[in-house]
Amino acid sequence: MSSVDLSVSIGSLKLKNPVLLASGTVGYGNEISEFLDLNKIGGIVTKSISLKPRKGNPPQRIVETASGMLNAIGLANVGVDEFLNTKIPFLKNYDTNLICNIAASSVEEYVECTRILTSEDAIDAFEINVSCPNVKDGGLEFGNNINTVGKITSAVKGVTQKPIIIKLSPNVSRISDFAKIVKQEGGDAVSAINTLVGTAFNIRTRKPKIFNVTGGLSGPAIKPVALAKVLEIKRNCDIPIIGIGGIMNWEDAAEFMIAGAAAFQLGTVNFIQPNAAELIINGLSEYCNEMNINKISELTGSFII
Repeated sequence: MSSVDLSVSIGSLKLKNPVLLASGTVGYGNEISEFLDLNKIGGIVTKSISLKPRKGNPPQRIVETASGMLNAIGLANVGVDEFLNTKIPFLKNYDTNLICNIAASSVEEYVECTRILTSEDAIDAFEINVSCPNVKDGGLEFGNNINTVGKITSAVKGVTQKPIIIKLSPNVSRISDFAKIVKQEGGDAVSAINTLVGTAFNIRTRKPKIFNVTGGLSGPAIKPVALAKVLEIKRNCDIPIIGIGGIMNWEDAAEFMIAGAAAFQLGTVNFIQPNAAELIINGLSEYCNEMNINKISELTGSFII
């Protein structure tokens, strides 16, 4: 049996291991629980929750691409009340950390959603999805404006004592500047990265393959970009990083930790190999034994340049 200490810390949030399931890829956990023992992972990040239910975009909403997938689901979700009434009871059955991802169309909505959910003891932390359109600013993404990201961070920190993780958009010139403002305004960690903007066309009809025209690109295709963004943040800002982007196996996960991630999220791989999280935990444990690493946290930011 492995003697490696797989536990990690994201600010005050303690995880039994660095493996998290990414928002939007496992719903609210019930479906994937048939293939994966949720008790064995560090935590689950819920599908984005908004104040009111959202239907999302019409289909086609998902398209497979070379080494990845495009999605434009449109943040479809049951809303905060239904989430508390019907989704939380299931998640309470598992000994794992619950991180609630929040989406909104105004700063006030981010705050109100966080305020309502913070009283639920089962929720351990919040991941704030700032890659949402700001209805009060012509639909521009919150995450592309550094001052707005700082304002959201400060505002949600004002209504909860639980850790706040800001999920950063990669579609900016310097992601480390956004990480700095998150830290400055009291944020506990950042998730990096959210999806890249992409599109695809049907060459017969000449129409977009996705109803929304563009979507978020995820999967192995974005891994080198995600790694570079994690490294940029690590080299420029002292804030815990949760790495995301194309992790398919334990080797990918180790690479993200070496680049600076304290923990990481599995997304697209859940659609292909629903038990990937357990395989990655085992692989990392064996790797640490082989490399004489006693605590997996020693791997974080251990790059040699």
